[in-house]
Amino acid sequence: MFLGKVLGPVMSWCYQLISNYGWAIILFTLFSKIVLLPISVWVQKNSIKMVKMQPAVNKIKIDHFGDKDTIADETSKLYKKEKYNAFASLIPMLVQIVLLIGLVEVINHPLTYITKTNSGIISSLTQTALDNNEKLDPKSSGLEIAVVEDIKNDRFADKYFGSIAWSDNVPATEIIKEIKDFKMDFAGFSLGWVAVTTGGMAWWIPVIAGFSAFLLCVAQNSINVLQAEQSKWNKYGMMAFSVGLSLYLGMFVPAGVALYWTASNLLAILQQWLLNLAINPKKYVDYEALEKTRKELFELNNMRSVKSLSAEAKKKAKADYKRFFHVVNKHLVFYSESNGFYKYYKGIIEYILSHTNITVHYITSDYNDNIFELEKQNEHIRAYFIDEKRLITLMMKMDADVVVMTMPDLDNYHIKRSYIRKDIEYVYIPHGMDSNNLTFRTKALNAFDTVYVSGPHQLEEAEKMAKLYGLTEQKFIKYGYCLLDQMIADYEADSHDENAVKTVLIAPSWQKNNIIDLCFDEVMASVRGKDYNVIVRPHPQHVRHAPEKFERFKEQYKDDKNITIQTDFSSNSTVFNADILITDWSSISQDFAFTTKKPVIFIDTPPKIMNPDYKLIDTPPINFWIRDEVGKLIKTDELDKLDETIRDMLSRRDEYHDKIAALTERCVYNPGTSSEVGGKYIIEAVQKQIKKRKESKK
Repeated sequence: MFLGKVLGPVMSWCYQLISNYGWAIILFTLFSKIVLLPISVWVQKNSIKMVKMQPAVNKIKIDHFGDKDTIADETSKLYKKEKYNAFASLIPMLVQIVLLIGLVEVINHPLTYITKTNSGIISSLTQTALDNNEKLDPKSSGLEIAVVEDIKNDRFADKYFGSIAWSDNVPATEIIKEIKDFKMDFAGFSLGWVAVTTGGMAWWIPVIAGFSAFLLCVAQNSINVLQAEQSKWNKYGMMAFSVGLSLYLGMFVPAGVALYWTASNLLAILQQWLLNLAINPKKYVDYEALEKTRKELFELNNMRSVKSLSAEAKKKAKADYKRFFHVVNKHLVFYSESNGFYKYYKGIIEYILSHTNITVHYITSDYNDNIFELEKQNEHIRAYFIDEKRLITLMMKMDADVVVMTMPDLDNYHIKRSYIRKDIEYVYIPHGMDSNNLTFRTKALNAFDTVYVSGPHQLEEAEKMAKLYGLTEQKFIKYGYCLLDQMIADYEADSHDENAVKTVLIAPSWQKNNIIDLCFDEVMASVRGKDYNVIVRPHPQHVRHAPEKFERFKEQYKDDKNITIQTDFSSNSTVFNADILITDWSSISQDFAFTTKKPVIFIDTPPKIMNPDYKLIDTPPINFWIRDEVGKLIKTDELDKLDETIRDMLSRRDEYHDKIAALTERCVYNPGTSSEVGGKYIIEAVQKQIKKRKESKK
């Protein structure tokens, strides 16, 4: 065998140097590591390069989430740019396999490669072994080992002597002595033992080989720059495979092969440690960026996916995704996070539909969105249910003139601007009247071309943030708030019969340390069993992310006839009918106060500060100063006074009504006409895009 002819002389040289077969195998293993060190250095550098690139690879996966073809293309471009060989990590394994195959050949044929006995004599000796041992298989690769074991243990001595004398003129005593002097024992084991045939102590052979594989995997998972970054499944899957394979093979190969395997594994640990000292990955890899992109990618991969949907929803999501891209010339697209978000668009969409023939393409992430009923009533509405993972790809492949959203953080996280069309105008519609600078993440609105603002406070913030970040092209529309207009109109159209039993509405935000999570039991203890009705109306996003929590609340308070846990947000009747609101930092405080002119109690939970850099501009957030204007603040350690405060504020309702009415006029643009203002701008934006495209074709 070719590998035996190459490796045999090396092993023979090692044996002659040490005169102990076990130590010769260990020396051979060390020698092979030294010879192959340049490859190991190259693999180390290549592995570092891979991990160094991983943040960029993760960023590609994030930016093109769900688009497998684009991810593959962009990753391939990155590999070529960085001259990275993705198969380099396989080289050590391939070399190890080649060495193992060659070494098995050498160890199975000690007479051929170590003692270098004449081939004719070897043939006669192996035939003698077969003649005197019926258990030996003529095709066995270990016949030479059997001969050595027979001669060293003086089995069939006379017959072996006869065989040698018959085959050659070399003195039999000299050959026998050379074979007897061949030291195959190491640490109490014969290196010719095979566990399944020898039994006894030989069963320790696969155990030792398997344990060495386990130690190598533990070390590699910790200190190998590439392996350390693999998933747990890859790490422990490889460990299980390596240990299992070592145990299995260790039972069927001579102990000498198992010794090589064990020595190779242990030396590999030492080699990796030395390589890390010489070429330290920490000098080249940005682990902070790696962790950041890994976390972001993890969040994308673990978001609510199509797998959690019903069979009908899965089918619709797939069909609507295809239908969306089959429609050409989509001029106007709205995106809604859930059913409750249509109310923020309602006035604008109705104005557009009543004044133009523009088709409104309405994407929703809610399978039960009421938009599908509206679609049946108006041929100019086309609604699509797109699950959250498909939404990422759809947005990246968006082809429309204008895209309207209430969701901030465009381009900051998983929802990106289109890479198909760079001229799409992205319009942000506010879904509240509070401070965008305080309650949105840093640069949350920077990627929008146009930002609608509800009042002077939002405009001042937007202009200062645009100046701060150099957004010279960003436009601001003095819009107002069509939901507030609709709420006021609906409220004024109502009869406003006095509630025989006063109603207290508890409507928290959903940021960390909101009323629900921080002090819900204490608040409920203060209002439970009193002579007024209590309605708990959590934030839609809170219900969306933790629906089971509110189902538990419903069960907990099902026997309290004066307490209702509300999770349907399609109607605002709850807000209209309440006599007083209890909240924390939710923007519903403005919706409620500006609509009904009724007071608000604020529980002093930790503030909702999503932007740690909000003080970079000097505009005081409305969330802070409006509390004293529309109601009263109660600290969390004074919740036992909540009932007393409710009764006091209800007794001064007229005083609060006049104060809040004056504040509303100062804080909101275009009262009563915001839908017209918002709709007109979008119509003009669509028409400009159509005109520009026509002119470009001339």
